[in-house]
Amino acid sequence: MTTPAMNTTVATEIAIQVRGLEKTFRNFHLGPLDLTVPRGAIYGLIGPNGAGKTTTIDLMLGMGREEAGTIQILGYDHRRDEVDVKRRVGYVSPDLSYQPWGKVSRAVNFVRAFYPDWDDDYCRRLFDTLQVPWDEKIAALSYGAKTKLALIMALSHRPDVLILDEPTAGLDAHSKRQLFTELLSAVENSDRTVFISSHSLSDLERFADHIGIIHHGRLLLEGPTAELVDRYRQVDFILLGGPQEKIAGIQGVLLQAQDGDRYRALVDVTGPALDRLKSLGADQIAATPVTLEDMFIGLTQG
Repeated sequence: MTTPAMNTTVATEIAIQVRGLEKTFRNFHLGPLDLTVPRGAIYGLIGPNGAGKTTTIDLMLGMGREEAGTIQILGYDHRRDEVDVKRRVGYVSPDLSYQPWGKVSRAVNFVRAFYPDWDDDYCRRLFDTLQVPWDEKIAALSYGAKTKLALIMALSHRPDVLILDEPTAGLDAHSKRQLFTELLSAVENSDRTVFISSHSLSDLERFADHIGIIHHGRLLLEGPTAELVDRYRQVDFILLGGPQEKIAGIQGVLLQAQDGDRYRALVDVTGPALDRLKSLGADQIAATPVTLEDMFIGLTQG
């Protein structure tokens, strides 16, 4: 069957497109979730534990069945075109285990047979750079080395999309730097896309050019990292006899702390929120820039 013609159009602009995605578990509901990852982007999906990050990734890769919605990767339907998707996607997760193959070399030789585009020279360079022993028993590898092995497996067939679920979990600072350096090298001068779920917000602020924030199974916002961070300010102000309920009811104002008549809030400065605060009588307003972590905590703490 011929792949739909839209693949050649959509894939040039959008790497991953999720629309109306829903999945229900006993105590959790994902969605409806809409998410768009531009081609060539490094997209960081962030959220508290249990927000739905891993569930979203699992559904993208066909591990579990969604109840509603669509997922397209490089213009391919993730179910109908499953083979095409898996050939073009690399995947790294702490849950991946190559231990049944016994030794590192056996695992690599098994996996490489599935990918016609496997790059042996690149694979050898990754082993040297990330310092993973070729003839070691997988059971004897450290947690960090097992993560590096999964990254080597994912990168060596030169995937168009690289999906990483908490790849820095358990890595020391040196190993994290190696990982991010290699990822930056992988996307440099190419339209390769990286989709990464991570709790390492300081790393993502430097590394990811697009961010999505998920909370309670819903996407709060997404867009270019610099634009999203610049959209918010931490605002301190005084409001004599201030009615807290009215402040909390202003769209774009998220209260963070109160001490008598003194308030601190995360404020969306692209809308009318500051003017609304002033109309209530807010005085001595001091607005300071925020980091990605500040914004994330402000948006998800409640």
